[in-house]
Amino acid sequence: MKTTPWHILGAGSLGSLWATRLARAGLPVRLILRNPSRLAAYSAKGGLSLSEQGERATFAIPAQTFDAQEPIQRLLVACKAYDAEPAVASVASRLTSGAEILLLQNGLGSQDAVAALVPQARCIFVSSTEGAFRDEDFSVVFAGQGFNWLGDPQQGDPPQWLNELTGAGIPHQWTSEILDRLWRKLALNCAINPLTVLHGCRNGELQAHAEEVRALCDELVRVLQSCGQPQAAIGLQEEVMRVIEATAANYSSMYQDVAQGRRTEISYLLGHLCKAAALSGCDVRLLNRIRTRLIDHLSGKGLPSN
Repeated sequence: MKTTPWHILGAGSLGSLWATRLARAGLPVRLILRNPSRLAAYSAKGGLSLSEQGERATFAIPAQTFDAQEPIQRLLVACKAYDAEPAVASVASRLTSGAEILLLQNGLGSQDAVAALVPQARCIFVSSTEGAFRDEDFSVVFAGQGFNWLGDPQQGDPPQWLNELTGAGIPHQWTSEILDRLWRKLALNCAINPLTVLHGCRNGELQAHAEEVRALCDELVRVLQSCGQPQAAIGLQEEVMRVIEATAANYSSMYQDVAQGRRTEISYLLGHLCKAAALSGCDVRLLNRIRTRLIDHLSGKGLPSN
């Protein structure tokens, strides 16, 4: 029986982490790169590299551009939230009937946009706590053990290919509560990331702003409850403080985006939360104030605020 190829859209840190582990397990993997110049750069590099526990290995994973002709049955979308919908639109004509799309984006909003774009496909949402970063082009360092929760918001059965993730050493669990997981991660990100940008600090330095963090968590709990996500609200403040302590030396992903002059995912984090709060009639003055400050901060640096 022929094994279905894994098409990986987005050769960033997490996309590369998944691609290299799947390839290492002997599974067929295809990278989808955005244009011929990226494909040429990848070919010159000779493959995708993974550094894990001081060991570095390179995998000559076949790569292609959006307009390749090969049909896609299983697609992992690992690009930024704001790129997810246009990226999937670029390969939509290649999706087979009943194709499965794994969405590995931060925040909320992009997943529903993709699902609406390709109603013929099954969209599986993924919430990941794994840590990885690129040390150079087409090279990823596995920085932190984490976990991946996968689920279908339409409550479909777990797919048969989960055993391929087991074989590839990708820690995972199928859950019927994937939206709880994503809302919880959204709240954690909204409690930490914007403040690290506004205070220009590492995660751990937010301990000096504990009162502001606590007030933000109180408001986030009210939003989650008003949006019908009470499970995601339980013990939020305690977990936020644990994450700040456990990742004290780290810079948040939003901080890194701003520092490197990249667009942030503000629309899918604070933007989504403030919009959901408005729709549910929940007053979020502090969140709105932080969002406004962040937009001003980004605009001052010449960065997009959407």
